Amino acid sequence: MKPGLCQFCKGTMKEGKTEFIAHVRDQVIVIKDIPAFVCERCGEAWFSYETSEKIDKVMQDVHAGTICVRPLAAGEIELPA
Repeated sequence: MKPGLCQFCKGTMKEGKTEFIAHVRDQVIVIKDIPAFVCERCGEAWFSYETSEKIDKVMQDVHAGTICVRPLAAGEIELPA
């Protein structure tokens, strides 16, 4: 199924690629180059059922510690009060 309009801003959804970012314990996990329909206006992504299943499997493996993730250079800051 192909979505027509974005559920959030009503922009046009186009085929493209995106990232999935999640926090697992003290790590940030990034799954790159995921096929998705992406809103041209706000960037919201919609995944097919098959793609969602693949993301779920990867995340299960991450939580179980059975997948090796490459370290990612990142900075962390706190917003001043």
